Amino acid sequence: MTAWVRDLAGVDRAAHAGTLDPKVTGCLPVLLGDATRLAQVFLEGAKEYIAVLELHRSAPADTRAILDSFEAELYQKPPRKSAVRRRLRTRRVYDLELLDERDRQLLLRIRCESGTYVRKLCHDLGLALGTGGHMGNLRRSGTDPFDDRELVSLHDLADALAFDEEGNSEPLAAAVAPAERALRHLPRVTIPENAAREVAEGAPVYAPGVLAVDPAPDPVTVGEAGDETDDGEGAATPSEGDLVVCLTPDGTAVCLGTLVADPGASSGEVVSLERVLV
Repeated sequence: MTAWVRDLAGVDRAAHAGTLDPKVTGCLPVLLGDATRLAQVFLEGAKEYIAVLELHRSAPADTRAILDSFEAELYQKPPRKSAVRRRLRTRRVYDLELLDERDRQLLLRIRCESGTYVRKLCHDLGLALGTGGHMGNLRRSGTDPFDDRELVSLHDLADALAFDEEGNSEPLAAAVAPAERALRHLPRVTIPENAAREVAEGAPVYAPGVLAVDPAPDPVTVGEAGDETDDGEGAATPSEGDLVVCLTPDGTAVCLGTLVADPGASSGEVVSLERVLV
């Protein structure tokens, strides 16, 4: 998929934000050109899936309570066919919602940490329910900060590129988002232009160079035009260890970094550089 998009767009570099297994549909952000530098962002973000859990026997009466118990940090070992080493690891399930139940099928909405194996989760749910079970259909409905309301098909992209060649750039502008859109869910540190020039050369961000710190919008919702809105509730002030994006006052993304100290301090390093974006 990524190679097709790269060739359609006629660019040298492309990257994706998380593999979709065969027969799995849904949200697959593709990064083009310099935007490939943002791939790290998607390792930090959550993913959301709509899954069908096929039970081997009828569901018990306490199904919802058992599902709720899986909203936790879980131990998982990658499946045998996985491309990564099969080592026991932990992954967090943030939300596990039963959307519908029919016969021996449960329709689930799963919001989880990146790298969670939903197939393994479905197997473990079947064991906990006492029925046995396996994953049926699976759709990735979101990869922070994008969701499946923003999907663009390859046909639409090809059409947009054709229109662009004829002088109509509007469809392409609608199909391909600016790189900054991939950063909209991160806490923001605003720095002046002179500090941005130093960061572009590899310097960290020091406290005197911090103009403002804004929390990540929570929740992020996407309007019809793809603009984020924030109701102002639940937004948490970034803390040490959080991934942040540093911006100039005009909104240009300068770097990704890790917050290492109180940005309100009078001196010292506050953002350790992870990736220069300019």
